[in-house]
Amino acid sequence: MGFGQGLSGLNAAAQNLDVIGNNIANSGTVGFKSATASFADVYASSRVGLGVKVSAINQRFTVGSVTGGGGEYDIAIDGAKGMFRVTDQAGAVMYTRNGEFLVDKNNFIVNAQGYRLTGYPPGSIGANPVELQLPTANVAPLATTSATTVANLDANAKVIYLTDTVTSPAVNGSVTMTGTTPPLPADTYEFTRDAVGNIVWVNAPPAGDYGTAPNVITVDGTGAVTAGDLTQVAGYVDYTAAVTELGRPFDPKLSDTYTNASPMTVFDSLGNSHQVMQYFVKRPAVGGTSVYDVYYTMDGQAMAPTTEAAGVWGNPQQFTFNNAGTLTSAPVVNLTFAQPGGTATPADPLNVAINYTGTTQYGSNYKLVAKPDGYTSGEFSGINISTDGSLVASYTNGETQVVGTLVLADFSNLQGLQPVGNNAWKETAASGQPILGQPGTNSMSTVVGQATEASNVDMSKELVNMIIAQRTYQANSQTIKTQDEIMQVLMNLK
Repeated sequence: MGFGQGLSGLNAAAQNLDVIGNNIANSGTVGFKSATASFADVYASSRVGLGVKVSAINQRFTVGSVTGGGGEYDIAIDGAKGMFRVTDQAGAVMYTRNGEFLVDKNNFIVNAQGYRLTGYPPGSIGANPVELQLPTANVAPLATTSATTVANLDANAKVIYLTDTVTSPAVNGSVTMTGTTPPLPADTYEFTRDAVGNIVWVNAPPAGDYGTAPNVITVDGTGAVTAGDLTQVAGYVDYTAAVTELGRPFDPKLSDTYTNASPMTVFDSLGNSHQVMQYFVKRPAVGGTSVYDVYYTMDGQAMAPTTEAAGVWGNPQQFTFNNAGTLTSAPVVNLTFAQPGGTATPADPLNVAINYTGTTQYGSNYKLVAKPDGYTSGEFSGINISTDGSLVASYTNGETQVVGTLVLADFSNLQGLQPVGNNAWKETAASGQPILGQPGTNSMSTVVGQATEASNVDMSKELVNMIIAQRTYQANSQTIKTQDEIMQVLMNLK
């Protein structure tokens, strides 16, 4: 019977070496899971065993180290839970931990064998998985419909008047004098000045001499001062002329007709960009309330509610602020432009709601931050893989959108999976049905983009196992040799 046990031992040791050799050979295979051979003794009706057999080849589904710096489409599963779900050319479903992916000529995400990675369609988490395909068409433009604008309008800015306005009235000059020739009681006489600066009396003093030496003022019969210096008389107050601010009606071509201006880029339904200008004009306060007129143009033309007729600008939006600098008028302004593309490139009417909530009038410099929505069309430029498995496409216009979400699969009994080569497994009755989920949910691990999971082979451990398996093989071969020698002795005895 010794021959049988020895041969079974040799066979088992050889299979063990096969497993160890396969582990070592695949130590550099991305996502490879090493295996171990399990043994069992063999018994019949006799008390002595009939040898050994390999009862199972078990895979070790421990996690390999995650290494970054991979290709654009490489993906690593960062944890024990989950496997990539792929389909071959015939549509058969397989599972793998190898995340080395690329894009084929049809823009499907595939591995080196051409198996297509599967996932959920955009906006359909939990739906039936589909083969993931990258977009080829341009992303459609989005017309601007709203904008948030937060500004500070300088409270110390100069007021701009629409029409000529007297901002400071004239104040008559005055002088108090006592007449000496002829003697006159002290009296106050008021005056203005003409265009060249000459005194024009409101109530002229009578002719005569006034004051005492050394400054005697002589006035003739016309009221003209013929001697002395009137300005040296004690209590003299000169005439103050009226101050008039010239009116400056708004004109976007003249910078002195507005206080501040800021551009904002918007997009029409065709994705064409347009420049909306906001012109802020500080007006005189009304009843203690600060007032600003705001005019709007798009590509140089009036944008409703602003109007322009024959070079005259009207219908501005009016902003009001209280004494604390807080906006007290309605914060939302609705602007329209009927033909943003003109007749040559007609587009849908542009309607933009600008929300000025948070706009202030403080005693600091002017500042405006505008954030409109909308964008032009853009070409696909690349993909980014989020930790939750979202495939986020980037476009040349700076926009991004989720074009799919990869799906992970887990099994109740991973040992029940059937290895099919190419670092892949298939579902079996023993493994149970796959449990599908988005990375990071349903107990699934998260994923890392542009990274791969290394093999979980422990080379030092495998080399030790190989030495042990080699000794086992040699010991079994020695058993066979010894049995052969005994048989030779028995044959010679005959």
